[in-house]
Amino acid sequence: MTSALMWEARAAAGRAADLERWARDTALPALRTAGPERAELLTADGDRVLLITWWAGAPAAVPDPPGDLLARPVHRWSFTSRHVE
Repeated sequence: MTSALMWEARAAAGRAADLERWARDTALPALRTAGPERAELLTADGDRVLLITWWAGAPAAVPDPPGDLLARPVHRWSFTSRHVE
């Protein structure tokens, strides 16, 4: 069974680059030690940073960034793969 974890954060005003850097330099290395099958960092309009990680079992939690980087609390969703083409 493959699980995916989506983690999305909206940056505080003027902090999008800092939040992206934190995700790349802090969150991703922390997740690598837990052994995801794949991890992807994305950005979107509205100063949003998104991490998607795929796991062979239960996903590891993404740590929270420092509060001063955030415009609102982080959103998290877990999914279970049902079909891949």
